[in-house]
Amino acid sequence: MRILVIEDDAGIADTIRSGLERAGFLVEAERDGESGWFRGDTEEFDAAVLDLGLPVLDGLTVLKRWRKAGRRMPVLVLTARGNWDERVEGIDSGADDYMSKPFRVEELLARVRALVRRSVGHPAPTIEIGDLALDTRQMRVVRAGLPVALTPQEYRLVSYLMHHQDRVVGQLELTEHLYLQDTELESNAIEVLIRRVRQKLGTDTIETRRGFGYAIKGPSA
Repeated sequence: MRILVIEDDAGIADTIRSGLERAGFLVEAERDGESGWFRGDTEEFDAAVLDLGLPVLDGLTVLKRWRKAGRRMPVLVLTARGNWDERVEGIDSGADDYMSKPFRVEELLARVRALVRRSVGHPAPTIEIGDLALDTRQMRVVRAGLPVALTPQEYRLVSYLMHHQDRVVGQLELTEHLYLQDTELESNAIEVLIRRVRQKLGTDTIETRRGFGYAIKGPSA
């Protein structure tokens, strides 16, 4: 899952980035509203963490531009100001959640996980497909009651496919959501990653739809 963080305070931005990365997310960060708006308007993200008090372009303007352009990614708004009228304005502008500074990173992570799950129709913290279960809080994958040891990249692949279990996901989309923008990849990187996960979860776990992409299905699907 790929998260856009727009925060001009370097210390806060680094704290958010490290927390999200520990929780298994890929993080792209910007320090001003103009750059952040452009990234969110031209690239695909699973969620955004957006500070309101940004230089160049304020956070509310960024949010309003995204929503006007039809950008639907869930947005968690951060602000150092706790006025109720600002909260109302942020939510009315299209924010999905709201946190005031200072905040606990653990709470921010829980809120981001919830936003990502709900955006694709999974309100519960554990996603199950057949005998395969993904615990988004513990970053753990279990099959037939047994935990499966996955690398961080393998976990991201399984997580993304399970979050989007109702559709086939193409290679380009997987590349955009599993790797940072400046990562140099071999042309068969996704195929290699799929092969490794199949070796650990079973060859029947990830289905290939020729010409379309991949999907995770349970044994009874």
